Amino acid sequence: MSWWRSKTQKQTAAGVGMTDNPDFPLIRLEGVTKIFKGDADDETRALSDLTVDIGRGEYVTVSGPSGCGKSTFLSILALLDSPSAGKYWLSGRATGDLSPSERARTRNVDVGLIFQSFNLIGDMSIYENVEYPLTVRGASAADRRQRVEAALERVGLTARAKQRPGALSGGHQQLVAIARAFAGRPPILLADEPTGNLDSKSGAAVMKMLDELHADGATVCLATHNPDYIARAERHIYLFDGRMVDTPVG
Repeated sequence: MSWWRSKTQKQTAAGVGMTDNPDFPLIRLEGVTKIFKGDADDETRALSDLTVDIGRGEYVTVSGPSGCGKSTFLSILALLDSPSAGKYWLSGRATGDLSPSERARTRNVDVGLIFQSFNLIGDMSIYENVEYPLTVRGASAADRRQRVEAALERVGLTARAKQRPGALSGGHQQLVAIARAFAGRPPILLADEPTGNLDSKSGAAVMKMLDELHADGATVCLATHNPDYIARAERHIYLFDGRMVDTPVG
């Protein structure tokens, strides 16, 4: 059994907050475009007419040169941003129809995020940062303790549990964000260069955790430049100038 699940608490791959629709893939983007407005008439087209499906339980990598739109793609999947045009369905539900509270609940319950901005709460300890999403979700005290302790042990931060994020290096802060995501046992994990601030040993441990999460039924979408990590995935999405391309560029 995987380190992060207990037999009595195992979730389904469809998640807790999502209403599963078997006629749809887990994730469907249709004609999605994202434009960022600048000063005057200046604009940046981060994504352009992107159409892609991601099935339940898939392990997908997203790769391409810097500025190709990988982070924007993941932000839209995570409901942190919305398309300027096109449609995004999550488990058969049009995300454009979700209220702000529904979007927030979906992020908290169904989606684990490991992004380059760690979004740690400075006034909380490392332990409390990892525990906080579980508290919001209503997990019991015993369940929270089991999950947090297991996640911190796995990333090697048990001894730092009482410290605050400001006392940690960038690499250790990234490990806290990783522990927080894994403690939630998400049915969907979105990771943007999750090993970017880590040494090779820690990076290998994190990638093993991703493998275990996927083996237990989760859908994993990983943005990375690392060819070894790309090779681990079942499927690859290549982006260039915000568009999907058939082969890697750059």
